[in-house]
Amino acid sequence: MAHDSHHVTRAGVTTGFARWSAPALAVAWAALVALAVVGRLWRPEWEGTRLWNVTPLVAVALAAGAVFSHRLVAASVPLVALALGNLALPGYSDPWLAAVVYAATAFPVLLGRVAARGRWPALVGSALAGSRVFFLATNLAYWALTDDYPRSAAGLVACFTAALPFFRPLEDLAWTGIVFGGLVAADRLATALHARGHAAAKAPAAPAGRLD
Repeated sequence: MAHDSHHVTRAGVTTGFARWSAPALAVAWAALVALAVVGRLWRPEWEGTRLWNVTPLVAVALAAGAVFSHRLVAASVPLVALALGNLALPGYSDPWLAAVVYAATAFPVLLGRVAARGRWPALVGSALAGSRVFFLATNLAYWALTDDYPRSAAGLVACFTAALPFFRPLEDLAWTGIVFGGLVAADRLATALHARGHAAAKAPAAPAGRLD
């Protein structure tokens, strides 16, 4: 995946994603999409209570923005994952609401490079920003575009109050730690394997034995 020997800073996240090979990036794209789809659809319950109610989409979008230098390729990760997951879920009641959901889902991609180049506080701040933008944008759109709440200050407050139980930024942080931890581990492993192969290629060949 990587082609140099020092990508991970001691207190930071990583700076080596830009050096990943094309096959490694293709694997990363598929793995991130698969994680987002599975994490969104599979939410196990224990005695009738969901163990978690937050999907890994914020974390995956952040990771895509960190890994892929091309913005459209990076944005395609959460957008494709959202579209695939929606095939098994009820549709949106309004096309403009759907547009807001897709835009808010892709927003953390813009913060991915900040998360990757900075230290852990930057990663935490990026995850919290993505979580808050999604919560605010989607619930504001739901209030404005549906008839479930009156279009008044009281209706807006009621809409956000009803949505508060589903706002769990700590779970977004947990997913972000898991996803970026996996990326860092993969980068370290790839770097070690590359360094080992490079050293083996440079090692002098053993002299051939005499035949006489």
